[in-house]
Amino acid sequence: MSKKPSIVLVHGAWGDGSHWSKLIPVLHAKGYRVSAVQNPLTSLADDIERTRRLVEMQDGPVLLVGHSYGGAVISGAGHAPQVVGLVYVAAFAPDEGEAVGALLGRDEQPSGAKAIRPDPYGFLWLDRKLYKESFCQDLGDDAALIMAAAQKPTAVRCFEDTAGAPAWKQLPSWYQVSLEDHMIPPQTQQWMAQRMQAKKTVELASSHASLAAYPHELTALIEEAVTQL
Repeated sequence: MSKKPSIVLVHGAWGDGSHWSKLIPVLHAKGYRVSAVQNPLTSLADDIERTRRLVEMQDGPVLLVGHSYGGAVISGAGHAPQVVGLVYVAAFAPDEGEAVGALLGRDEQPSGAKAIRPDPYGFLWLDRKLYKESFCQDLGDDAALIMAAAQKPTAVRCFEDTAGAPAWKQLPSWYQVSLEDHMIPPQTQQWMAQRMQAKKTVELASSHASLAAYPHELTALIEEAVTQL
């Protein structure tokens, strides 16, 4: 590819675009135009549409990078004509007709599930006292506190909505597995990477928050993806 693609970063549940704060400056320093979507986390369709609109605003080809639930989002938004590849970061990769919640049920319930708390309005939160041990046990106390305090609630229906035909069946895809993940079982991540026939799978001894704990390793995977587009 003669021109570097723009990088669009898609956050997951209980987060927002700031979860990419460690990765953004590393990619920027390497000459990439980087944007981080702020999804409403109100439904899978809403989040796919918000991401698609940000993709439309980019000049030229786009590489979509999704974390956690954001993987389900890029699997839908990846059908936008500008998208040339997908990178999954400890992320869900549902097939057509699958829901994120059903994928979680493939293996034994992860320990982080005990931190999930519903509110009266149809949204889910992570218990702030359990946020670090559940989501980002390898980050410092201050970083974990900020993530917990600024978390964005996620609609229950985000885990129930079924996916359409996934873009990973048409586009080259890469996958990063977090081996110390307490939110998505590592074996489920490995299975999804194998099913999509990822061009490369990288395993990191990381919590669910690999996007913050391992920015340089993720940059290396993204750069490798770019060279293969």
